[in-house]
Amino acid sequence: MQGSDLQIGARIQRMRRQKKVSQADLAAVLGISASYLNLIEHNRRRITVPLLMKLSSHFGIEPGELVENDEPRLVGDLMELFGDEIFADSGLTNQDVRDLASSNAAVGRAVVRLFDQYRALRVAKLSGGGADPEAVGYHPATEAVSDFIQQNANHFPTLEAAAERVRHDIDAAADSYDSFEHGLRTYLFNVFGLSWRLAPLPVGIARRYDAERREILTSDVLSPETAVFTVAHQLGLLAAAREIEELINASDLPADAPVLTRNALASYFAGALVMPYEAFLQSCRETRYDIERVQRRFRASFEQVCHRMTTLQRPGLTGIPLHLVRTDIAGNISKRFSLSGIHISRHSGACPRWNVYSAFLHPERINVQVSQMPEGQRYFCIARSVAKGGHRHNAPRRHMSIGLGCHISYAAQMVYSDGINLADPSQTVPIGVGCRICPRLDCEQRAHPPVDHRFTLNDAEAAESFYASGRRS
Repeated sequence: MQGSDLQIGARIQRMRRQKKVSQADLAAVLGISASYLNLIEHNRRRITVPLLMKLSSHFGIEPGELVENDEPRLVGDLMELFGDEIFADSGLTNQDVRDLASSNAAVGRAVVRLFDQYRALRVAKLSGGGADPEAVGYHPATEAVSDFIQQNANHFPTLEAAAERVRHDIDAAADSYDSFEHGLRTYLFNVFGLSWRLAPLPVGIARRYDAERREILTSDVLSPETAVFTVAHQLGLLAAAREIEELINASDLPADAPVLTRNALASYFAGALVMPYEAFLQSCRETRYDIERVQRRFRASFEQVCHRMTTLQRPGLTGIPLHLVRTDIAGNISKRFSLSGIHISRHSGACPRWNVYSAFLHPERINVQVSQMPEGQRYFCIARSVAKGGHRHNAPRRHMSIGLGCHISYAAQMVYSDGINLADPSQTVPIGVGCRICPRLDCEQRAHPPVDHRFTLNDAEAAESFYASGRRS
């Protein structure tokens, strides 16, 4: 881990205040002056690795837990919204945005929510008030759920505990058969009086819960791992209903978001049930996050394993802080989460140079990339395209790309970094968040100029990139 890459002052300040420790007392523990600690807390000095180790020891947490926070994502969201054309003449700098996120994250998040509402109203106005905002790639409820998951670091201890409790009973029922599926069927019948069977469900329906007949039906065209997961999802709605409702009630989700949140939390429970926390983390460490090997161990899909890897944030027993993004072939991002620090676009498509898009060119193959953002941060990213559906004759298939990655400082812990010189600049691919806020004018794949771009064209020569032939005024 490179201390020069860490700016975690606001988090240190919050933890110090939560512990009711004065700056002077904490500085004495660290062996530095109170004035130097004050500079660190305001991100005016970079924290070194030795200081990071002392801080984590003092607070009783692992170093990675101290580093992980939502400030990078908030900075990215704010930069993205301030890149909108309505702010073109505001004169705000990137440092202004970072100062806001660092000094008052609550105000920054409020600004993001306000802009979300403004954007929803703008979409409604442009569509004559009758179009569904989700039809144009945006809906405030989906963003609220994404923010809810991000704010909880995609880790829900009460759901983990509920899943472990149920898994213990399932394993007890499966002992003589050594089959999780058999134990799951037995548990459903013994606890809820439910039977589970395959059925020729209508196209597009994966599962049907018939409360009156006391049965769960799963489509007979689903893969085995998908069928088990969708039944575990239904079990989450039954066995972890109280925990799910408590999480929703404790949140500040808008009116139409709880339905989506309930679905997301049931999926979280399903992942925790199929891939128990400690066994899964041990498997990740043993295989160095070899997704395909972990898939076989837990009989899960590629996407299920990737998603579960992002949830390993139990205090004292954490995995690599990862980011996850899922996109379709048209560039629509349908799932995004980041603990690595990389910013994933909130309202628009991501950078075409990012390997989550080039993965479509190499189906079913894991693509590796060292990605560098405009500010200089580097990330280790893997991506693979997957196909969904198409189980029936002539049935259409959905093509998605799953991207997973970490800060470059964690890359050596992943098997995919073997054979790659992580320090070699020629191995690095410059990427950005989105064209509207990316400063790289020499990018040949630009779809739009930066929002503050002003054109001064030279008719005597043509640059490879149209926008590189202009300049910013």
